[in-house]
Amino acid sequence: MNAAAAPSPDPVALDAHLVVETGDFSLDLELGCAVGVTALLGPNGSGKTTALTALAGLRRPRAGHVRVADAPEPEWLDLDRGVDLPADRRSVGLVLAEPLLFPHLDLVENVAFGPRSRGMPRRAARARASLELERVGLGDLARRRPGGLSSGQAQRAALARALATDPALLLLDEPLSALDPQTRSATRADLARRLREFAGVTLLVTHDPVDALTMADRLVFLDGGRVTQDGTPADVVAHPRTAYAAQVVGLNLLAGTVRSGPPVVVAVDGAGAGAEVVTAEEPGGLADGSRALATVDPAAVSVHRERPAGSPRNVWPVVVTEVTMAGQRARVGLDGPVPLVAEITAGAVAELGVVAGTRLWASVKATEVRVQPG
Repeated sequence: MNAAAAPSPDPVALDAHLVVETGDFSLDLELGCAVGVTALLGPNGSGKTTALTALAGLRRPRAGHVRVADAPEPEWLDLDRGVDLPADRRSVGLVLAEPLLFPHLDLVENVAFGPRSRGMPRRAARARASLELERVGLGDLARRRPGGLSSGQAQRAALARALATDPALLLLDEPLSALDPQTRSATRADLARRLREFAGVTLLVTHDPVDALTMADRLVFLDGGRVTQDGTPADVVAHPRTAYAAQVVGLNLLAGTVRSGPPVVVAVDGAGAGAEVVTAEEPGGLADGSRALATVDPAAVSVHRERPAGSPRNVWPVVVTEVTMAGQRARVGLDGPVPLVAEITAGAVAELGVVAGTRLWASVKATEVRVQPG
């Protein structure tokens, strides 16, 4: 059964059901989006880009409908009634990972191309282009050609070009993925600010958790062409439903079977002896033998050279699989009876000699384990 996206509490501006089949892949996606930013997330091959190209009119679904409330022609697709507007009649803006600016035109002419292609007079189109360039912080570069821009500036120019046509639906397909980390951070802030001013629906495809959590009002997770979770960032952080969603919001997610307490114990799937997690919670509705999901914040995972004594209820021998530094913090992959990711300080990495292959002990207090029905 298709896991349909939950209805938005705000008025629905985009109402879509897309059934797309390509080779052995099938996408069956329902969306009901309000004005604002909805992020589509999922592993490679989950159907995110397929959904965007179908919405834009660049790929024909086998079945479904697309209605965009504030578009000049709201009915974009209804295959039961023979409606299928071509891409040039859909009020849509599209921004890809590569800006694809015209190299022989300056920024004003690049951005003015969209409104001019829709019939706006040249002077009016140039005025609108100048306004959009100002809005993305490129007003002083209006006469520059793309070859004289940084990668972040070029991506902001591509956004200005997409918005200059006043689209009812803005589609962003990994718009920051081609940027270096420093440029990405600055461009993300500019993009987020501009999207807050946009009065239409934005669909943002991204693999970057920071993009999703800082720019989106709503997160929709896809896997295998189906929705696996749909909610606000706060909802997903509190209750991730899949390992991928937990990874995006930075949590450890452990699926297993409940042994009712006290204490409540979750026997983790697919692991050997000792693969149990004890929680101090008494979660309601979790009878003995029922399925459950346990989440642990990586910052709540402690690592030790020797087996710790004292209060932790959850202690396992582990081997370090990887270490990723981010400023003064490190995320450490741990393989053991319960696979985990720990977040520790750079000082702890040096003090414990944490490198791939290091044997350590990991501990988690029972009060740090959250359990929900699986």
